[in-house]
Amino acid sequence: MSFLIAGLGNIGEEYENTRHNVGFKIADELAKANNAVFTLERLAFFAEYRSRGKKVYIIKPTTFMNLSGKAVRYWMTELKIQPQNLLVVLDDLALPFGSIRIRGKGSDGGHNGLKDIDATLGNGNYPRLRFGIGNEFAKGKQVNYVLGKWSVDEIKVLDEKVKLACEAANSFMFEGIDRAMTKYNKS
Repeated sequence: MSFLIAGLGNIGEEYENTRHNVGFKIADELAKANNAVFTLERLAFFAEYRSRGKKVYIIKPTTFMNLSGKAVRYWMTELKIQPQNLLVVLDDLALPFGSIRIRGKGSDGGHNGLKDIDATLGNGNYPRLRFGIGNEFAKGKQVNYVLGKWSVDEIKVLDEKVKLACEAANSFMFEGIDRAMTKYNKS
């Protein structure tokens, strides 16, 4: 059985270590933990590894957040991944910092990356792991917040929270989505 983990973010130095790129950060940690190395391939940075008899592919789309669907669809087709074996990893303003929500399907929740994936795939019937980035911004400052760097307090626990998100992704792949939701969908 094969899985495709799609960590969402934006390429380029100016986006590194921003809240919107936490999907990339989680993808990087998952690859590092499994000694997988990213290479630049078609529409994405791509890594792969085997674990517990399963093949795991990780992509970080190079299409920018708002066009993530093109890369996700390409790699799903190329690798023959069924929608239930795709896990899209992204940031979520509606969740407190560091919270994790795994769902088997759902709405885009206003997230442009998910909007594009939904439009490209024709539905929202695929699993996603949302990583809470909080919503500590003034009215009209949402874009600055999302594309902003982590706060000093967030940085202190960010690595620990990212590792937890990786555990949740592993739970999804090796224990199933229901078990992963039960274990990780806490406030």
